Amino acid sequence: MKKQYVKVVSDFDATGYMQPKSIIWDDGRVFQIEQVRDFRPAESIANLHGDCYTVLINGQERHLFFERVDPLFSGRFGRWFVEVS
Repeated sequence: MKKQYVKVVSDFDATGYMQPKSIIWDDGRVFQIEQVRDFRPAESIANLHGDCYTVLINGQERHLFFERVDPLFSGRFGRWFVEVS
């Protein structure tokens, strides 16, 4: 498996919880996230800390990862990816 970095549209609620709403591929395709079924801490392939969201897209469960960047990079919070073969 390898990482495919993607653009994600997300909202933040009043508690600061990040809620992904849609995934946008490099070619412009947009996939609406129907539901977030699970959220848990997870380490990414590169061993950076992040979170794994189990989401429902077109009726199928998928994993969407948020990878937090190194704290030394103060201008960036993190980035999203999915695993592809």
